[in-house]
Amino acid sequence: MLKGHEISEVLLSDLEFSGRLDSEYYKPSFLKYEELVKSKKNLSLKNLSNFLIGPFGSAFTVDNYVQEANYRYIRGKDVKPLKIRDNDNVYMPKEDYERLSKYSLKENDILVSVVGTIGNAALVTKKDLPAIFSCKSTVLRPNKINSVYLLTYINTKYGKDLLLRKERGAIQKGLNLGDLETLDVFLPSNSFQLVIENIFRTSIEKTAQSKQTYTQAENLLLKEIGLQDFTPSKEPVNIKSFKDSFATSGRLDAEYYQPFYEEVENIIKRNGFTLLQDICSDINYGTVPTSPYTKTDDGIPYIKGMNLKNTEIKKDKLDRLVNTEQLPDKYFTKKGDIIISQMGTVGDVGVIRNEENWLFASFTIRARLSNFKLFNPSFVGLYIQKVAKKYYLYRNIAQASVRQNTDLPTIRGLYLPNIDIEKQNVVAELIEQSFSLKKQSEHLLEVAKKAVEIAIEENEEVAIAYINNQSNSNG
Repeated sequence: MLKGHEISEVLLSDLEFSGRLDSEYYKPSFLKYEELVKSKKNLSLKNLSNFLIGPFGSAFTVDNYVQEANYRYIRGKDVKPLKIRDNDNVYMPKEDYERLSKYSLKENDILVSVVGTIGNAALVTKKDLPAIFSCKSTVLRPNKINSVYLLTYINTKYGKDLLLRKERGAIQKGLNLGDLETLDVFLPSNSFQLVIENIFRTSIEKTAQSKQTYTQAENLLLKEIGLQDFTPSKEPVNIKSFKDSFATSGRLDAEYYQPFYEEVENIIKRNGFTLLQDICSDINYGTVPTSPYTKTDDGIPYIKGMNLKNTEIKKDKLDRLVNTEQLPDKYFTKKGDIIISQMGTVGDVGVIRNEENWLFASFTIRARLSNFKLFNPSFVGLYIQKVAKKYYLYRNIAQASVRQNTDLPTIRGLYLPNIDIEKQNVVAELIEQSFSLKKQSEHLLEVAKKAVEIAIEENEEVAIAYINNQSNSNG
């Protein structure tokens, strides 16, 4: 009768102070993790850290964001596993920062998301400061444990699951302060904690190097095109005849005739240019879903606009499809393909490297170069992302629509500067170096988490042996 069901038997005397009686709280996996952590040296989080709860949501609102990047406001969605996201920052006025100064963050604070997507824990570093955090997070300020080690532990399967076990609410999930305080934390030796911190710090360094290298690629691209020191014209008027305006472009809106668009086009074309359609064997839309997205690793990965950025295929939110056997070859990727977001965030780009024979979505456009000896796909992808997106695609974006979009004729007519292939290859190599450093950084974070898990499951000596075995691996 109970075949296929999980059963946990818990004594009333063993119930936590919370008095939780729901079966979810006593899942066998949770009880197993709890027993294993408690079999080692451990303390509850309240004995290892001070806590700071975020301000009321009404204390600072989106209406008060400012452009000046002096005082950051860290939202709940900025708190990701291990690191604070820094590609969509928002900022607050100085007077608001000073008014809310008791919520100002310090280096090595740990932010834990406690509302919405709960349980994410990220370290506050110098680059994030000065900053205030929102009510969606709680700050841990460790006082008797290494901050980086504690951060890593919370992000292991043990720390994460034992924390998520304590979530409350049906529609709006959340964690109370009391829930955080009672989290059991495994305490290894101080030397082991320091080893974990060193791995994490090395990962942070490689991330910084990755960003610097990618910026070098962007700057070299702009230099070769002639846009490195370009300053857009602020001239408010651009006088055009009917012949040179509507009769040619079919456009009457003032935005299309902003002087800086023409200035950029002239710079790009001055040493010769090539249309994308003239160097591609295929330029086509992707396919619509052939099935509901699978919840497992079965099926073919399905690249959507949200997976495209800075010539990379982002895999953290990748969907998969089945029933794809009858799809024609034109919907499957090949190394060197350039995938362009056609709707929403128009012009974001991913270049296919190891993602061959994947599918790309109907709201993306694939450009397949016919000759890599003339144009490097990574160079072309970066040019579209860094230059054409802003100065060509946004200028020619479809008007009078609910969602901005581009189309096949616009992509076909995209002009590329004629740059020597050797110089293109240098830009492409910098991009690949950047991605390699990023991959190494991500690998190190996984090594740190896995090492803590091994120390819990076995001992520190085995965990150190694992770290040494991984020391020369790039992931």
